[in-house]
Amino acid sequence: MPCQSPCDDGAPSARRRRWLPLYVLGALLCLAIPEAMAHGVAAGDQGFIQESSGVMPLPFAYLGAKHMLTGYDHLLFLFGVIFFLYRLRDVGLYVTLFALGHSVTLLLGVLLEIRVSAYLIDAIIGFSVVYKALDNLGAFQRWFGCQPDTRAATLVFGLIHGFGLATKILDYRIAADGLVANLLAFNLGVEIGQLLALGAILIAMGYWRRSARFWRHAYTANVAMLSTGFLLMGYQLTGLFLSQ
Repeated sequence: MPCQSPCDDGAPSARRRRWLPLYVLGALLCLAIPEAMAHGVAAGDQGFIQESSGVMPLPFAYLGAKHMLTGYDHLLFLFGVIFFLYRLRDVGLYVTLFALGHSVTLLLGVLLEIRVSAYLIDAIIGFSVVYKALDNLGAFQRWFGCQPDTRAATLVFGLIHGFGLATKILDYRIAADGLVANLLAFNLGVEIGQLLALGAILIAMGYWRRSARFWRHAYTANVAMLSTGFLLMGYQLTGLFLSQ
């Protein structure tokens, strides 16, 4: 259910105006840390991937879980997806679609060595955040008079998110020895990390939804998510142009 815009109940309140700069500041702080950018891999993890050989399921599962728990681009999109989902059945459906797409392109991207510019992929991932924020704000219904298929969109963006990490793994030249087993372990770790993050998000959302402040701040939260998505897109597109 899309949230209401400020015009639905008059001019934005002073409280909303106070919150918006804090959300935007948080987004800017994220962008100011290069290591925290979308799909970045820590130097130690990068060295491990490059030097590892043979089947090592536990370390790769750990790396997968760590990537998801620190991959704020994934978590921000996931947060947008479940923002207005109240039934666990619906949450499970959308998260499964996202996980399915993410898993398919992660595995196939590495195994088939499908190389795509990491900047371009991460810019599209930023766009996925923009898209979901606009969807939550009801923008498509107001602008075009129709509602896109949110399930199909979640699956498609899941496919794109999977390519994001696949491009990084290819850049780090993971060893062929034990490749399939290590990739499956890594992907399992990603899904475990996603479930852990989802649990924390659902608990926080549950408390937030019980308060009167939820509907007052729902619009502001999605505008902040929209702004962050645009910032992510701009950062990655700038990197793409400068890398040419």
